[in-house]
Amino acid sequence: MNKVISVGSQFPEFKKIAVVANALNADAPGKEFETVSNAIHTATDQWMVMFWWPKDFTFVCPTEIASFNNAFGEFADRDTVLLGASTDSEFVHLAWRRENDDLRGLKFPMIADTSKSLAEELGILQADEKIAYRATYIVDPQGIIRWVNINDLSVGRNVDEVLRVLDALQTDELCPCNWKKGEDTLTHQMANN
Repeated sequence: MNKVISVGSQFPEFKKIAVVANALNADAPGKEFETVSNAIHTATDQWMVMFWWPKDFTFVCPTEIASFNNAFGEFADRDTVLLGASTDSEFVHLAWRRENDDLRGLKFPMIADTSKSLAEELGILQADEKIAYRATYIVDPQGIIRWVNINDLSVGRNVDEVLRVLDALQTDELCPCNWKKGEDTLTHQMANN
């Protein structure tokens, strides 16, 4: 694994093919694929959460992808673009969406980093198999990485924690351990003392 690009760094520019619809949907034939770039969030002044999984047609990955999809509205409510990615091709992504009931109605793009260039630039490419680790990035509207979390291949992540950290970052204040949206921040507490 290369050095991981971390907090405070500019998220790399990218332009990748993604699956944006399922060909089984009546309104999707011929519209399954789209080019997605980092402008999807910077041009709209939104935050971005990009999460990576190792391989399609595996066991832990669909549980995470479905969980992110179930929280799609919560990310949208926070002016945040949600993107999923792996090093599999767009055709493998599409086939997996057709095969897996939990993936058919995804509301976010599944990016295909078939060249592995973005995963390599991020430093999340596993050395032996050349697949991405379970990495999650929160990126602010200026394209600066504000949070990175990387799990080993066998351990799924917690979408509620991603939302909690996103909420904390969007306050632009000091937030204590286990802080949750709606609670006082440390900045607020200090101002009232």
